[in-house]
Amino acid sequence: MVASANPSPALPSPSHPMANPGYGKRPAGDEDPHADPDFAHLPPREAEIAVFVDHLDNGHAMGHKVLAAQHPRYGQQAMRTSLNRLAVAGHLRWIREHITVEDHTMRWVTRTYWSRTRRSATWWEEFARERNGRIVSADHHPGLARTEEPALPEPQAAAQPDPDPDPESASEGGTPYLALAALREADPRMSLSEADCRSLAALAEEWLSRGATPQDITRAVTEGLPATVNNPGGLARNRLENRMPPKKLKIRQKAAPRRARVTRAVICCMSCDADELTTTIKGGMCPDCYAEFEAAEAAEAAGAVEPGYVPDTFLAVPDADAVYTWVDVPRRAAEVRAAGGLRPRTERAPTD
Repeated sequence: MVASANPSPALPSPSHPMANPGYGKRPAGDEDPHADPDFAHLPPREAEIAVFVDHLDNGHAMGHKVLAAQHPRYGQQAMRTSLNRLAVAGHLRWIREHITVEDHTMRWVTRTYWSRTRRSATWWEEFARERNGRIVSADHHPGLARTEEPALPEPQAAAQPDPDPDPESASEGGTPYLALAALREADPRMSLSEADCRSLAALAEEWLSRGATPQDITRAVTEGLPATVNNPGGLARNRLENRMPPKKLKIRQKAAPRRARVTRAVICCMSCDADELTTTIKGGMCPDCYAEFEAAEAAEAAGAVEPGYVPDTFLAVPDADAVYTWVDVPRRAAEVRAAGGLRPRTERAPTD
């Protein structure tokens, strides 16, 4: 169990959902061993959520909605706020990686990197730069593209044998020939001549190619014979043709992972998904989101919000006795920004 100065009563359950392959929690690597003060520098709620996240396996979903659905104490608003604080504290980053696959397809993937060890902003920037050029074949297959992988070819029947019998199979030393010659020992009524054995060897060989054994041929030809057999060769041909086993399907081979390489990596905002290509990222957030974060932190430090106070809307299960009123959230957020002297939030085009 992960040790912490703020132990969490809630740990991930075995049923915590996995993200699409190639996404979800990913370790930044090179971490310090577990120790008591792992998250002692964090406020109690963030320390508790940090322990929860630290226990998640690689590939577990890390969206604030999924975490809130799995954590028994905190809801989506608390999770979103705490993830921002964990990013500012140096434990978390979203990094968008541009991937080029060997089939010449290219795509962007946003990965969630977690570090139990507290990292500086400079460390994370260097970490993102070092992603460039990494081979990620095992990481990206098969969920990198968020599209279906090319379907494997349908099973195909084994190729028909050459109509001309193999000289070895038709010879007296060939297995098909010997299987036919042995019929006389199983039932004297099916004593085939040498000419019959040679002419039927191609049919017997087809049986064997489909997975049958000489014993299967014997049973198919000799079971339920009439009292008198006047034409053993003709009867054997009729049964070998009419009782032919189904064609053996080729075994489907698992497609080998395609090689892929990271050709660019940029850090994204934890709140609005903007990235370094369009804005400056500070503490894991864009300027607008970071300004809101600082305003909230300043309000708490000034006593406008009691330290350690958890609003009812932050809880996973709100107080049943509380009285709720409808709030225009965008309007209220604009009023708070104006009161704090912040400029209006820049509208961004919706992303996929």
